[in-house]
Parts: sequence; structure tokens; C-alpha cells
Amino acid sequence: MPSFICISLTKLFPSTAERDGRTLHRTKRGWMWNSFFLLEEWTGSGKQYVGKLHSDMDTEDGSVKYVLTGDGAGTIFEIDEKSGDIHATRRLDREEKSSYTLSAKAINKTSGQVLERASDFIIKIHDINDNEPKFSKDTYVASVPEMSSIGAFVMRVTATDADDESYGNSAKLVYSILQGQPYFSVEPDTGVIRTALPNMIRENREHYQVVIQAKDMAGQMGGLSGTATVNITLLDVNNSPPRFPHSAYHLSTPESAEVGSSVGRIKANDADAGVNAEMWYSVLDGDGQDVFSIVTDATSQEGVITVKKPLDYESKRTYSLRVQVTNTHVDPQFGHLGPFSDTATVRIAVTDVDEPPVFGRSHYIFEVDENAPPGSSVGTVSARDPDATNHLVKYTIDRHTDLERLFNINSNNGTISTLQALDRETSKWHNISVLATEISTSLQTRVPVFIKVQDVNDNAPEFAMYYETFVCENAKAGELIQTISAVDTDEPVIAHQFVFSLSTVNPNFTIYDNEDNTARILTRRGGFSRHEMNSYLLPVVISDNDYPIQSSTSTLTVRVCACDRSRNVQTCSTEALLLSAGLSTGALVAILLCIIILLMIVVLFAALRRQKKKEPLIISKEDVRDNVVSYNDEGGGEEDTQAFDIGTLRNPEVIDTNKMRRDIIPEMLFPFRRISPIKDNTDVRDFINCRLQDNDSDPTAPPYDSLATYAYEGNGSLAESLSSLESSATEGDQDFDYLSHWGPPFKKLADMYIGKETQRET
Repeated sequence: MPSFICISLTKLFPSTAERDGRTLHRTKRGWMWNSFFLLEEWTGSGKQYVGKLHSDMDTEDGSVKYVLTGDGAGTIFEIDEKSGDIHATRRLDREEKSSYTLSAKAINKTSGQVLERASDFIIKIHDINDNEPKFSKDTYVASVPEMSSIGAFVMRVTATDADDESYGNSAKLVYSILQGQPYFSVEPDTGVIRTALPNMIRENREHYQVVIQAKDMAGQMGGLSGTATVNITLLDVNNSPPRFPHSAYHLSTPESAEVGSSVGRIKANDADAGVNAEMWYSVLDGDGQDVFSIVTDATSQEGVITVKKPLDYESKRTYSLRVQVTNTHVDPQFGHLGPFSDTATVRIAVTDVDEPPVFGRSHYIFEVDENAPPGSSVGTVSARDPDATNHLVKYTIDRHTDLERLFNINSNNGTISTLQALDRETSKWHNISVLATEISTSLQTRVPVFIKVQDVNDNAPEFAMYYETFVCENAKAGELIQTISAVDTDEPVIAHQFVFSLSTVNPNFTIYDNEDNTARILTRRGGFSRHEMNSYLLPVVISDNDYPIQSSTSTLTVRVCACDRSRNVQTCSTEALLLSAGLSTGALVAILLCIIILLMIVVLFAALRRQKKKEPLIISKEDVRDNVVSYNDEGGGEEDTQAFDIGTLRNPEVIDTNKMRRDIIPEMLFPFRRISPIKDNTDVRDFINCRLQDNDSDPTAPPYDSLATYAYEGNGSLAESLSSLESSATEGDQDFDYLSHWGPPFKKLADMYIGKETQRET
């Protein structure tokens, strides 16, 4: 039950001395307080009683009123204003609030006079064990090296309790292990987890699950508890040496295996993990240690046996190796568990394969003289079949490496010869590939052949460059005008030595050989003049010293120039000669313009003559008619057989069918159109009608799609206009009788038209 204190206030009343007139001092007694205590989590029915307040001025006549203020006044706590009893209206939790500060005073209910001033007091909440311990995590992860001794530290776990540590044992925790024994233990007071067994081996068991309990009330019965899980992993140490699962291994490889190719793999077992399981393989001894090698695959930790040298089944068929495996990281702490290495024997069998031919060398180098005649021998290559069958070998040249077909090879003995003469200056080396093929199996092998073309002195030396040589008009005899040198594309055994000379004795110049592959050109005389000769051609003979001696003649052009006293060239041009003759620049320009104008006049005159118009056939505008051409002469009519040959008209073979119109530009050339032949003794009328019908049916014959408009036609003619462009009458409305009155020339025409009209009417 909670203890409470009844609070009273003592007051001194006036004594007899006061009443006798003595001065008395009144001393006021204050509230006398103690703290109130209240249990949390009240489970009783009704309101929980806290305590009682009482003033000595309260005569219990109902005139005193108690007033409560402060934390929770009126909500959590209430006071009986008459009796001063304090109650809690609901259950309280100390973990939410552990104490409340309130203030109380006493007043006169009637007058409202304060009988006792407000004073503070505290209500403290007493704790009960209503919170279980809690760990910061539900699951912890920890690790410890394998092979650790007893008591090795693993980790520390900590739990907390929300109850009051200063009141009772509600928050006093004790740790214990519920799962994980006998491998691990926990300290009851600190929660430190340690190993409980020595030399735990990871290879046997790597993971452990430990359950730790924290219990309050110092672990007594009735206390609350909480648990946490700790997953513990044993860390690997190098305590397991590598071991081969077999003492001997058998592998095989074909004799055609290339150097560096893999023969097989072997692997040792190591129970460790990570870097502690890394291994290194090596060959200790054996008859195959020079032919095979072993390397370590860092990913799979396997030993890879590879070919170190070419194999030959016919020479040796089996090899033996003793291979060792060793840990790369050895811990001296566990050296007593060793040795950390192991050995095994590897036997390798070489299998036979049908191999291609083998050349005697990896490459061949031959030399041949340039300009050697076709068929000259260059060298011989040789290949053999390495198999026991020893098949015949045929030789060929890979023409992709000899596109110009400069070489040939004897297919039986491998002798290489030339097909063409070689020029070293074109190519110094020729690289070809020779193929050796087994006749029975068609297996091939190629070998590179390098052919060097030996130099032969077949090129003559020549000038090293183009020389612009000049001599001054005021030059003196023996004066140097040019230094020349030569080059030779040949490569002699000894350095080049050229000899310079003149092909003939020259009265103007001479040459002096410096004997260092250069020569000087000197003058023989002085007084050169551009008026007499503006340039000289000097033939220079250059010879080499190789065998056979080659020489060439190069011409050096020496120009005569005007120089000053210091032999500096001023000019060598033709204009200077003209100026020296007394012509100025202006005069030369005037002469040139006159020549140009004269040429233009000549060209214009020639063009005008070519474009001169011919005399037109129609002289005056009065003679313009539709397709009518007037001639100055007149034929004799049908009876005139001397004017033309009518046989020509009847013979279609002599008619020129390819004549074109001259009044327009033809767009295309029409094909020849055969005209129907005319029988002999045909009347002219029938002949004309036949030709008219042919031309009417000919799509290529005129008139073309064009319209000619004549503004004036037929002036002065008795027949007036013959054109039908302005005629509104048809051919049937016309009367052709008037043609008979025009004379004999139109009589035949009148008979034709009148006869035609008669036939039409009939």
C-alpha cells in the first residue's frame, strides 16, 4: 500500500502578554510536504488513491476549499476540494513519465481569501518489472579463426531494459547461452561470447548458430527475458596441405602438337579456401622435363602440362615427368601439420600422325646476278617426309608470291631457276614461298625463300642534277663557270670513282677532273658575245671504274649572259639582246600590237569570204510562188529528148535517196526507201502518177508540219495566184478550160485536168 502523509499547518495564536499590550510577533507556519509515491500500471478497480492534504486552518466546517494545479491536475490527478484527498484517474506508466510536479493551496470558499499560499509537491511513479530486455539486433554475424584455443574472443552482445535500474532488480540483466554449446560460451555479466572448444576445424564444420538470452531480475524466476541469434563462421587458416588424389597420371598427345599447346591437366586437392588453397606446380625431374613444362592455372588451381619442344613419334614415343605441388602461402604456426607439398608421376605418350613434308631449313637465302639469262639456277630447296612411309615430295612456287612469274622450280629436285632477266635497280630482293606437297596425302608445307639480286655494272653514270650553267660575256680564259658531279644506280664493291672528260676538243671550254667524283668546267678563252652565240652545248663523257666500264655522254648547256664586274649575272634573256640593238620597250610593244592587228584583219577577211552569200534563185519578190523555181532556160517539152535522159527517171538505182532538205536542219537520217520499179516504155503521165503516189504515202517526204504565209503573190500573172491558201473553192468547182487558151505549154496540163474531171463525172 502506498504511504501517505497528512499535511497540517500549525499556527500560533496571541498569548495573554499580547492581550496585555505587549508586542507579539506572529510566526506563520508553511505546508510541510513529503513526496507521494504511486505504483505504475495499477490494476485495481476505480481510482487509485494517492494521498491527502489538510490545513490546520480547516475546522472541517466546509469553509475551506483545496485547489490543485500542475502536471496532470484535473486530467490525471484530481483533489477533493473539501477533504483534500488526491486520486489518480487512470493507469500510469513510469517509462512514459516517472514523476509529476503539482501545486496545492487552501482558500476560503466564501470570501475566496487564500488561507494557505500555493506550495509544490512531487508524485513519483514506482517502477514494476513490466519490460523485457531487448538486443540492438535480432541477428548478429561474427567470425573466429579455426584452430583457435579455448576462450578466444568472438564478439560481445548487449541488451537493454527500459525498467528503472535504481529501483529493485527490474533492469539487472544476466546473459546465458541457449543454443551453441559446447562450442561457444557467454559471460553472464558482459555478454562476451568466447570459444568453448579448442582446435575447431573449418573443414569439418564452418558455420555455427548460437542463441543468447538476456534475463532481468538478476536471472531469478519470474524475470523477463529476450533472445538474439549469433551466426558464427570459422575463418580458414592454412592447416591442410595439398595432396594429389593419384600417385600417377597418364596423358597422350599427337606428335603434331604445336609448341605451347596443352597436353592435359592435373589437380591436387586442398581442403583450405582462398589464398590458403593456392598452389604452385613444377617439374622436378624426368626424361621429359626438357620437352614438356607445367604451368599453374590461377583460376582453377590446376597444373597445365604444355609442349615445350617439337615432338617426333619416330624419335621418341613416351616421356615421364615427376611433378610437385606446393602451397604458395604457408603459415609457420601450422607447420607441424605439413609438409605442405606433394608429388606425382606423369607419363605422356606421343601418338603418330601423318605429317607434312619438312624442309631442311626454316628459310632459304639465295643470290643471283642481275641480267642473268632465263633458266639460270638460283638455288635448291629440299624437303622430306618425316613419316616412316617416306612418301615422294613435289615442289611448287606459290604464284601469289611471284605474280610476275620471275622464277620457276623443278618439281622433282627443288631447283629454283629464273624465267626472266632480273634488274637489281628495279628490285633488290624477291621473296617467294615454295610449297612441298606429299604426292599420296596432299599434305603441304611452305618455306620462305629470299632471293637477292647481285649487282652488275649495267648502268652508266649521269649528272647528279640538272645544271643551269652560264658564262659571262666578260669572262676570261681559265675562269670556273660550273662544278658538276655524277651518280650511278649501280652498287660496286668499291666506292664509285667517276672519270669526267669532253667528247671532243672544245675551243671554248675545257674540263678538269677533281678525282673526287666532281669536275670543274673552265673557259678556254674570253670575250663571249650574245650577239654571236647566246648558248653553247658542251658534251661531257662520264665513266665509272667498275667492270665492264660504263660511260654516258651528258650535254651541258652553257648560256652567255651579261655580268657586272663582280661576275654577277644581270640578264641572259633575248629581250636584253634587242635592247642592246637600240630598241626600247615601247617600240617592242608597238611592233607586237601591229602584228596582232594585222593578224586580226587577215582572219576577219577570210571569215567574210567564207560567209559570202550566193546569188538567190528567186531574184524579185514578184516571182515568189509556192514551191515554184524560175529558170532562165526553157525545155523543149516532151518531144525534146536531147534536154534530159528519160531513162534516168525510170531507173530507180540512179536516184539519190539520201539528199536532205537544205531549208531546215534534219533531226534524223531516214532509212533508204525502195521505190517501186517502173516498167519500160511507160508513159510519162503514168510515171509521174506513180512517183506522186509514192511520195504521198512516204511519211518522210515534205511538206512537213509547217505553215508558210505569203502576204503577196502572183502580181502581173495572167493566171493570177496559183496558191490555194486564199481560195475558198474546192477543186471540183474550178473550170480548167481556160488552160487551153494559154498556148502549147499548158495544153498537156489542160488535157490532164479536163480528162480527170470527165472521169470523175462519169
